[in-house]
Amino acid sequence: MPPLDPDNARGQRPGGDRLATIISGPRRGSRETWVEIPSLDGEKSAWCYSDRRAYRPGETVTLHLSATVAKISLSIARDPGGDAPVFSSGVKDAKFFPVPDKVYGVGCGWPAFLSWTIPDNLASGGYVVEIRDETTAQREVIGHHLFFHRRRERTPGALALVAATSTWSAYNDWGGASHYYGTNPELPRGRATHLAALRPWARGQVWLPPGAPRSVNANRPRTPGPARYENVEWAFINGYTRYYALAGWAAYERPFLQWAEANNYTFDVFTQDELHDDPALLDGYPCTVFVGHDEYWSREMRDAVDGYVDRGGRVARFAGNFLWQIRLERATQTQVAYKYDARRLDPEAGTPRMTSAWEDPQVDHPGAKTFGVNALRGIYAAFGGMARRAARGFNVFRPEHWAFAGTGLGYADMFGDEANIFGFEMDGVEYTFEDGLPVPTGTDGAPDGLQILAMGFATLAESSLPEFESSLMLGDGDAQFRNSLLGEPTTESLERHKRGSGMVVHFSRGKGEVFTAGTCEWVNGLIEGDVFTQRITRNVLDRFSK
Repeated sequence: MPPLDPDNARGQRPGGDRLATIISGPRRGSRETWVEIPSLDGEKSAWCYSDRRAYRPGETVTLHLSATVAKISLSIARDPGGDAPVFSSGVKDAKFFPVPDKVYGVGCGWPAFLSWTIPDNLASGGYVVEIRDETTAQREVIGHHLFFHRRRERTPGALALVAATSTWSAYNDWGGASHYYGTNPELPRGRATHLAALRPWARGQVWLPPGAPRSVNANRPRTPGPARYENVEWAFINGYTRYYALAGWAAYERPFLQWAEANNYTFDVFTQDELHDDPALLDGYPCTVFVGHDEYWSREMRDAVDGYVDRGGRVARFAGNFLWQIRLERATQTQVAYKYDARRLDPEAGTPRMTSAWEDPQVDHPGAKTFGVNALRGIYAAFGGMARRAARGFNVFRPEHWAFAGTGLGYADMFGDEANIFGFEMDGVEYTFEDGLPVPTGTDGAPDGLQILAMGFATLAESSLPEFESSLMLGDGDAQFRNSLLGEPTTESLERHKRGSGMVVHFSRGKGEVFTAGTCEWVNGLIEGDVFTQRITRNVLDRFSK
């Protein structure tokens, strides 16, 4: 990817109005970090957040809003589904409010703009707030927000879906910083350790136009060349967050639910905040689903899922990159993750609650114990300079397993490659081959009886010809981190820790069972109508919903 030019970064909406305020930030190589910060510079924009992420019937949703236009209207509708709005505000006066310093960590502090009480008969699901500019006849949409509602009792026949809201938060750079990049002067790359919930989602996390590129480039490169990140390029040109394709409702949970509802599956949707607060949240649901990019978890969230499975619950995880422990400071609605700096900066360093990788020996709670796989044995495929010519599908090794019933797939067959489902970030375990079959070694927490049903190969380091090295975004930083935790300070050890995998696994534990397809892009097989991905998904949901 060529160096990014901040002067060309202000994307155009279909109506021609620039939305995102793009600023140059800390440099990494030749790239600029761009983020969305509210300003009165002639752009038509509106930003909104709610006092909570999830509500029950009878509770009041309080919305906080800042806008660069004088009059707006709000509508709230269930998403997906295309239902008629359940609430419309009519035309209302709006004001612009500045943000405090380091708003990404402390929240916006805007006054309440509007309150709405959830009616008793409202269906469970995600609800999108759509904001329109009412100063012109075009009534352009200039902002979105999302919250969740759940009925007091389980929707008849519903399964549970837990939205990866902690991962959305980690990638939400609205206001200046995320857990990755930004304008925070205190940490490398400007990233932030503390992220506030009381701020808007970044542009693209709630709503995306048709055709927005996914995290995996549409086609494998046919010749050597620079690494390409088509989604990042598109985001830069069009004024969306650089992470829109990596974390958010619009990229993952929404398309999964669109497919599910079209195939007669019903879901009640939860946030990870709710899972953190209530260890019995999932009781009563025969199956709980996780989809997309599901990277950040608190210990309380994991304990809730482990207890649910032990009591007889079934988990279907069509998601990748189970990696980081976080802490939630619920009183201040703040997410805490020191990540690579945890051993040096985290006040909980050296304790099991340190916000490092689950595989960090000081945390000592391997991810495979919960989902059968972990990110440090997986990570990247078909992403930028990471295994850019990877196969993009899973090779089948145990076709006799019930998950493959009706697919016609046999040993060594590949599925999902036409839809690029093996991509972006993957999860795997330590394994060996016995008689042509992958078998877990059990050295990284893999549960007894775990079966590796299908797999492919991933990497923790980008590669390129020397003349294209300036195009690489991540280099071998993740390999170095994994090696620092699990390896030795030698070149040979580092090379070993550059190698990873992506796996489909199944195991039983306690009275329940877990199926994991350890890839972020499984959902693209459903979007693209891949017959094998769809059939396997139905096999899992049908078995687990009984």
